[in-house]
Amino acid sequence: MATIDLIVLGILKKQPLGAYDLQKLVEYRNISKWVKISTPSIYKKVIQLEKKGYIISRIEKEGKMPEKAVYSLTEKGEQQFEKLMDELSCKPVNIFLDFNAVIVNLENIPLESRKKCLKNIDNSVKQLKIYLENNINLKKNDTDIPVTGRAVLQQQYVLAQAIEEWLESVKKTLE
Repeated sequence: MATIDLIVLGILKKQPLGAYDLQKLVEYRNISKWVKISTPSIYKKVIQLEKKGYIISRIEKEGKMPEKAVYSLTEKGEQQFEKLMDELSCKPVNIFLDFNAVIVNLENIPLESRKKCLKNIDNSVKQLKIYLENNINLKKNDTDIPVTGRAVLQQQYVLAQAIEEWLESVKKTLE
């Protein structure tokens, strides 16, 4: 998947890292909240990217720790990174919301079930907003978080607000 490639190549463009450190950075930056990326996919991806010649590994050993592979970008990887940046920035914007499968089927269930489903979605959106608010406040002065990372957090918050407002109009229409 090109998105995962771009995330991994972009992180390695900044600094060489081991797969575990890559995965921890993805977790710390909450990248999996806005891009479909999982821990196993990161480990698989570094192997694939190395086979393609986009990254190269070297074995390092620190103190009594076991040896680990540390990955860095190759010239070919730099070119692939630039290519993916261009390709993905030109793609149409898609917003996939799993709960839309519920929304399109609401008219197929009794009113009480509709209300319950809408309340469940509403609760999830509210939890997301709280999570994003806390994350934004926690990271607003953190110099380790790039401005672009904070911008994505803000984007997610604005989307959650819009979904919350939209959901209110859906409730009025369907209840």
